[in-house]
Amino acid sequence: MRSVFRFKQFEVDQGNCAMKINTDGVLLAGSTYFPQARRILDVGTGTGVIALMLAQRHPYAHIDAVEIDEHAYRQAKINFQNSDFADRLQVFCGSFADMQPQENYELIVSNPPFYTNSLHNPDARKRLAKHTNMLFFEKLLSFVSYYLTDNGQFKLIIPTALADEEIAPILSDYKLHVQSEITISSFSGGLPIRKVWGIGKKELPLEMHAFDIYVEKGIYSAQYKELLEPYFLAF
Repeated sequence: MRSVFRFKQFEVDQGNCAMKINTDGVLLAGSTYFPQARRILDVGTGTGVIALMLAQRHPYAHIDAVEIDEHAYRQAKINFQNSDFADRLQVFCGSFADMQPQENYELIVSNPPFYTNSLHNPDARKRLAKHTNMLFFEKLLSFVSYYLTDNGQFKLIIPTALADEEIAPILSDYKLHVQSEITISSFSGGLPIRKVWGIGKKELPLEMHAFDIYVEKGIYSAQYKELLEPYFLAF
């Protein structure tokens, strides 16, 4: 039985993916718009949903995606081929660290694994998808510093504590700067649970926004609906 999530302009079969479509991924993709981007890279594409959302939002961009899990890679490839954006999407199987792009990217995005200090998941594929350590982020930032264009941006979503306590202190090592920040809370007035960072090579005035997912339990906020209305059938 297929496990298909239907969007307004495409559908995603996630049956063979350890990590399913989740709130973090759609928030990252929905909040990412970089009109000057002609080359985009999605690191750890999973089902391919982020790359597909970016393809919809950036009609003149070519989107590369990379996925280390072979099952997810095959599923993302099928999802890409079945979309109206197939001619602008390409997925590679392997680690981003092994990529050697011929051209730099104006936009790099990632919804990375981030459970750096938690107990590892007993399921091997889910463990690979969800758990990592700081070496992963160091490799990712090194990759970004090398393959991002001078005026480009790296967008990622990570837990607030990880962002502030572990990632922020090492950005300068890679000559990278936070240019924009969206703090995401479950409810208005609640503590931020995630941050969406826009990171670039230039030090710019920080652009800050706050975002609430719900107005109350089970009821999405107007912000959430507006952000995902171009994609979700429900909105």
